[in-house]
Amino acid sequence: MNGAEAKGAFGETLASYYHQSDSETATLAWSQQSTFAITRLHSDVGLPGTSNPIPEESAIHVSVAIKPVPLHSYELCIDDREIAVPYIPAYRTSIIDLQSKPVCFVDCGFDYVHYHVPREGLDEIARDHNIQPIGSYKFAICEDDLVIAQMTKNVLPFIGSQDWPSSLALDQFSLIFGAHLLQKYGGLSRLPEVSPRGLASWQKRRATELLLEHLDGNIHLARVAQECQMSVSHFARSFKVSFGVSAHRWLIERRIDRSKELLIQTRTPLIDVALQSGFSDQAAFTRTFHQVVGDSPGRWRREQVGR
Repeated sequence: MNGAEAKGAFGETLASYYHQSDSETATLAWSQQSTFAITRLHSDVGLPGTSNPIPEESAIHVSVAIKPVPLHSYELCIDDREIAVPYIPAYRTSIIDLQSKPVCFVDCGFDYVHYHVPREGLDEIARDHNIQPIGSYKFAICEDDLVIAQMTKNVLPFIGSQDWPSSLALDQFSLIFGAHLLQKYGGLSRLPEVSPRGLASWQKRRATELLLEHLDGNIHLARVAQECQMSVSHFARSFKVSFGVSAHRWLIERRIDRSKELLIQTRTPLIDVALQSGFSDQAAFTRTFHQVVGDSPGRWRREQVGR
């Protein structure tokens, strides 16, 4: 999930616009030309000057304040027009079209999570819901968006780390985020109900083969969708129709199945069970096993062997 070669207002590039040298970033290629990205920028002292203008691009910039921003501490200009910025409580959301040349100045410490959401990906989600691509998205400053707030809280521990549950987890996150953005800020009261068909037999077979070959989750939905000759959004919904759960959840369940086999049939140490079942480490394995099974791997093994 390294977007070093990708281009756009995220990661180190976004940090440079705000005169920052460090950033924490997770990226996902939505296509060869567009990248969904999550960037965390924070400073104890604010900006040394006005931010550099962000070059126009076909993307939506979503910002979430992790800590409050005092009144009169944040100045914002959109299309050369000054925007009144109120006191911003923690986890409030701002929505800015990156074709509007945003420039800002913050003279206090800040902590923000920024989402870079390409219009190309949003347009694909729209088409998969049988609606035309959205021409313009609602500008928002200090929006009390409970969905984005909760998604940000969920993703915060993983930004910039190698501890993502899997590539599929970020895929699923980006699709849910994009669909919410499309509905709430694209002028829709709700996304049209679409009842996708499940996958064809050959698609189910190919999808599960690929997923099982990557039990660690180090495969993106785009790869599986391409093999099934479908768009990512369409594949994700069709997979859930066929299997009752998302591809990410399905793979977690297969990991747990594999770990149970090893726990019962071998004396393999827990750390090795974790790695052979596709988990990054024993802690992630124990945490997930308890969430799914309701018990720790060690205790579950003892109970099963003792029967």
